[in-house]
Amino acid sequence: MAGHTVYTLSEVSRHKSKNDCWLVIDGRVLNVTKFMEEHPGGEEVLLESAGKDATKEFNDIGHSKSAQNLLLKYQIGVLQGHTSKNNEQVGSTEEPKKKEMSAFVIKDDLTPKYAAVVEFAAPLLVAGSYFCYRYLTLSS
Repeated sequence: MAGHTVYTLSEVSRHKSKNDCWLVIDGRVLNVTKFMEEHPGGEEVLLESAGKDATKEFNDIGHSKSAQNLLLKYQIGVLQGHTSKNNEQVGSTEEPKKKEMSAFVIKDDLTPKYAAVVEFAAPLLVAGSYFCYRYLTLSS
């Protein structure tokens, strides 16, 4: 938390207008004034939570990881007396590193290739033989 300004909830509560909108999420004091127009849920959602702790509302919505990373971008300080539940670095301003995606395929199919042909052809041969037998025995 070193390096961040510490705010009280009463200080945050003075910033709840469209031109000056602060809120608290997970102990982080955020100035979301510039983000209001970009917010996917509309600026009204932010104005409803302005000037207070919006942690519950934020977590109830189920925001994406990128939305959670935006908290760091708009953080201007920390809430006085707040301790993190997850031992997160509440005061960290570094963007998390993006993980590279890697994938590989493990082929566990040990059946020989001709088995697929046999599985397809055998029922056709049996059905064909049956119809030939029925055709030959009914015509005599």
